[in-house]
Order: sequence, then structure tokens, then C-alpha cells
Amino acid sequence: MQVRRVVDLTLPLDGTTTVYPGDPLVDIRTVGPDEAGFHVTSIGVGSHTGTHCDAPFHFVDDGLPIDEVDLGLFAGPMVLIDVRGRADRSVITPADVAPAVASLAPGVVAVLHTGWTQHYGDDRYFAHPYLHPEACEAVLATGVRSIGVDAMSIDETVDGAHPGDGWPCHRLVLGSGGVLLENLAHLDRIDFPRPFLTALPLRLTGADGSPVRAAAFDLG
Repeated sequence: MQVRRVVDLTLPLDGTTTVYPGDPLVDIRTVGPDEAGFHVTSIGVGSHTGTHCDAPFHFVDDGLPIDEVDLGLFAGPMVLIDVRGRADRSVITPADVAPAVASLAPGVVAVLHTGWTQHYGDDRYFAHPYLHPEACEAVLATGVRSIGVDAMSIDETVDGAHPGDGWPCHRLVLGSGGVLLENLAHLDRIDFPRPFLTALPLRLTGADGSPVRAAAFDLG
């Protein structure tokens, strides 16, 4: 087996990174070189900053933290569910995900392709489409335990005018022992069949999530 191509699905982490409302801003600073002549960088980020994963502990008090989650949940064949061309804050319904259900199975990473990366860096990025709980249940019923999205959240992003509905899809996925991948990018660059996704977290002891370096591999 060989790697024929790799597509980076990760947003850059720097002072311009868009964060979820209320989350800490990114603080990355060079603190070296010093007299020894080598470079050192101080990194300050929230656990859900940029392209990241959610562990069960994010919403489940007795759920596994990120350092105890099976790493197999962060790698696997990826099935893209095309839900592009939608209106702001529209709901992704069971009918929208139905065409992909037959391709889903345990071990597969189901990824919602909203196309919302095009709005990254703009206020509209917060007005992304989001998954209806019944659509989430339909995906989980296939045995999938890893769901990703190229948007801020699988649920509606909360602000003063949009209080949300209690993050129902987060609770469904993480309550099932699954994981979420959010703020994926560049899904439109995957132009080969049967992509294999990796999005490994940092081993942060007791944490509820972690930034990841996500990539799609064309394996042959």
C-alpha cells in the first residue's frame, strides 16, 4: 500500500483563528531563541479551537476524556455526505442524509460537507447549517461513532439571537461513546474515491477535546 495523495483538512492556528463564541482566543508566541540559539513557541489554545475533536467528556460527566478515547475513532474510511448549497442556519434533515446511509457502517467516519468553509473568517461562518437530532440518530443507527463537519459545530452555534436547543446532536454522539470532528476544511479538494481520514488528538490528560491535524489520504 502507498499514499498517492494527502489533502490537509485543517484550519491554521494563529491569532486570526475564529473561535466559538466565548471560547479563549489563540495565543501563540515565540519565546526563543535565547542564548542557546534555538526557537521555542508558547502555545495557548482552547480545547475546541480550530479544527478539533470532541471527546465524550465534553458533554457527558462520566464520559471518557480525550486521552482515554480509542484512537481508532479518529481514523477510518470517510464517507462525505453532501449537504452543500443550504441557507443560513438551515436544518440538515433525515432526508438529507438518507442517500448516504447505505454507505455507512461501524468504523466509518461520516462527514457532513456543508461547504461552509467558504465563509470562514466572516460573521456568516457562525450561521452554518446544523444537523437535526433525527438525522443524527439515523447516522448513529448504522454503527458510526465518528461524525465530522466543515463548520463551527454539528449543532446550531449559539449567540444572543439564537439560543440553540441544548446541543442535542452533541449529546447523542458523545453519549453513545462517539466523537465529533468540527471545523474541518477543504473537503472540496478531495477528488478521489474512498478517502481515508486521520484526525488524531493531542494526549491531553483529562481534557474534553483537542485540536487535531486532519487529513484525507488517497491510498493505493
